[in-house]
Amino acid sequence: MAGVAVQLLSLLWAMTGTSTQTRSSCSVPSAEQPLVNDIQVLMESSVDNTTFPNPSVLLAMNLAGAYSLEAQKLLTYKLMASDTADLTIGQLALTTMALTSSCRDPGNKVSSLQTQMENWAPSSLDAHASSFYGPSVAILALCQDNPETTLPIAARFAKTLLANSSPFNMDTGAMATLALTCMYNKIPIGSEEGYRALFSQVLKNIVENISTRIQDDGIIGDIYSTGLAMQALSVTPEQPNKEWNCQQTMDTVLDDIKKGIFHNPMSIAQILPSLKGKTYLDVPHVSCTPDHEVQPTPSNYPSPVPTSTSNITVIYTINNQLRGVELLFNETINVSVRRGSVLLVVLKEAQRKNPTFKFETTMTSWGLMISSINNLAENVNDKTYWQLLSGKTPLNEGAADYIPFNHEHITANFTQY
Repeated sequence: MAGVAVQLLSLLWAMTGTSTQTRSSCSVPSAEQPLVNDIQVLMESSVDNTTFPNPSVLLAMNLAGAYSLEAQKLLTYKLMASDTADLTIGQLALTTMALTSSCRDPGNKVSSLQTQMENWAPSSLDAHASSFYGPSVAILALCQDNPETTLPIAARFAKTLLANSSPFNMDTGAMATLALTCMYNKIPIGSEEGYRALFSQVLKNIVENISTRIQDDGIIGDIYSTGLAMQALSVTPEQPNKEWNCQQTMDTVLDDIKKGIFHNPMSIAQILPSLKGKTYLDVPHVSCTPDHEVQPTPSNYPSPVPTSTSNITVIYTINNQLRGVELLFNETINVSVRRGSVLLVVLKEAQRKNPTFKFETTMTSWGLMISSINNLAENVNDKTYWQLLSGKTPLNEGAADYIPFNHEHITANFTQY
């Protein structure tokens, strides 16, 4: 009888994609809904022919219900035309899910993703946690396409996570939770119970790690990692020992929206599904019925804009002290820019004043990222990158979004992860 009960529960989980365990739930108060509408419109307005096609934005649009059908169609077509060879495994997986949420056939992207995951292995047992983000998205995408064929791939991935000694960052932990929760919910009837025990153990470890990052105001990690973490904690069958107050998190996020913190399309794409009561596990259930374009109700909260034309001074340092790198330097310059300017303006002014501060950027789904300073470029093989700090605190926004304050000391530090 016990075996029959387990099979019945497995069937229920497979059909609904959810666990029967009670979880913390929360929602946006109706009076605050125009705030959410505003940031969705801002995110959708970023889609045009010149921008990097961001699958996370299309995912968020489809889960939330797109306002701009034109933006939705344009982004869908651009992602359909993307060359699989040009995508990382994470980008390929997100593109697959985005197209699925648009009721489009991903074509050979699924088979390519499966082949890559069948051949995937971490560089070492103590590989940096961020290297597991792409494979986590891949497991989630494959689980939603065919959980039965994904089961052995997911099991091998889960065992690798158990053996890894490196702590997860928030986005990786959250995405791994979503992926393994999908597999946990969709273990095919008749499969060995060892799979459920394996996924359960890994989920327990990851979720406990996520729960240690819950701050007193409800933010999980930082404001930009909170969206994915909310998704993970709302669906995991393994609840953490530390209780999570979802509504407190929601209220804090809404307060930050009022402050204008969410203005980067990617940051909006990460938080929007949770604000709409959705998660990436809902991708297969998105309705693609044609509908009329909906005009949202705007909020009454004014968007913060620079009101002063005065200048500020930013102290800007570029630093590389990594051993094994020939070009060692530590240079500082004072830069005067218009108050309210983003950090990218500071970097451009420093470059204009002194060629030592020359820099290059790379376009990513998060926007422009600093890839090289003073002819020293980041290197994936060496695990090096340029980290931006205010004082000693890493910035939560990129150079194209962060707005420095007067006499702030910004450091670009060549770092190894």
